[in-house]
Amino acid sequence: MTESFVTQMAKDIIQGRRPGLEPDEAQEILSLPQAQFFELLFASREVSVAMAGGSIRTCLVCNAKSGQCSQDCAFCAQSMHHAAQVPIYPLLSAEQMLQQAVRAQEAGATHFSLVTSGKQVNRKELDVLLEAVDTISQKTDLAVCASLGLLSQPMAQELAQSGVVRFHHNLETAESYFPQVCSTHAYDEDIWTVEAAQKAGMQVCCGGIIGLGESWEQRLDLAFALRRLEVDSIPLNFLNPIPETRLADRPFVRPLDALKCIALFRLINPCTDIIICGGREVTLKDFQSWIFLAGANGLMLGNYLTTKGRSAAADLEMIQEQAILSVA
Repeated sequence: MTESFVTQMAKDIIQGRRPGLEPDEAQEILSLPQAQFFELLFASREVSVAMAGGSIRTCLVCNAKSGQCSQDCAFCAQSMHHAAQVPIYPLLSAEQMLQQAVRAQEAGATHFSLVTSGKQVNRKELDVLLEAVDTISQKTDLAVCASLGLLSQPMAQELAQSGVVRFHHNLETAESYFPQVCSTHAYDEDIWTVEAAQKAGMQVCCGGIIGLGESWEQRLDLAFALRRLEVDSIPLNFLNPIPETRLADRPFVRPLDALKCIALFRLINPCTDIIICGGREVTLKDFQSWIFLAGANGLMLGNYLTTKGRSAAADLEMIQEQAILSVA
C-alpha cells in the first residue's frame, strides 16, 4: 500500500468517482501501518466536511419507558434477563415528555428522541407517544425522533403522520455475530423495522455498538449493511460494560481503535451522518474531541438511557472549539 492510498481514496470519494470504500479496500485500510493513522483521520475528516457538511448535529434522548425489557441483548441493563440495577417505570405522560423536550432545547440540542424499552409498544402506549410528538412539535423547534423497538407498517405510518422526523433502530452488530448478542428476535426483524420506517417517509437513524466481541471484519460488515440500507444517520456506540449483564467483563475498546472505526464508517458511508453516542467518555477519554477529526459530524449530548454522560454544556464547548465546525 502506497503512502498516498488513503488520501487518493478520499479524493476519489469527494470528486464523485466512487460511492465510498469497497470491501477489499476497507480490508486494506485495516492493515495500514500505525504511521499512516493520522493520514486516515485527516482523509476521513475531509470526506466528512465535503460530503456530510461542516456542522455538527446534536441530540438528546428521553428514556420514556425504562426496564423490564423482554429481549435478552447481552449488553443491555434494561433486559429482564439481567440483574442490573436500573430504574423501572412505565411510559411517561405526554406532559412529562414535553417537559424533557423543553429542557433538551434549552440545553442546545437540535434533535430529541423518545426511547422506550421493550420489543414493541402497545396500542395504548403508541397513542400517548403520538400525543407527545404532536405537542413537542408544536411547542419546540426540535426535530422529534423516536426509538420504540420493532415497527409494523401501520405503526410507522402513524408515527410519520404525527411528526416523527427520524426513527432510530439499531442493528447493533453484523448479522453473523448477532446470535451472540440477542436470541429473542431475528436480525431480519430489525431490517424490516428500518424498511418500514423508510416506507412511511421517516428518516432512519441506524447503527450499532462497537466492542461486543465482534471481529474487525464484522465491524466492516455492519458498516456495509448500513450502506445497503441507505440509512440517514449512523449512531456509533462503544460498549460500556455494565455489571450484571452478560458483557460485564468485556474490555473497553482502545481509543485509537475507536477512532479507526469512526474513520472507516465515514469512508464507507461518505454522505451519512455519523453520530457518536454511548460509551464515548469511558472509551475515548482525552481523545473525545478527535471524533470530528476522524469523520464524525454528530454527537449525543448529556446522559444516555442507563449510563451517565457529560454535561451538554461541556459537549457544546467541545464542538465550538472545533475550528471550522458549528452546531447545526
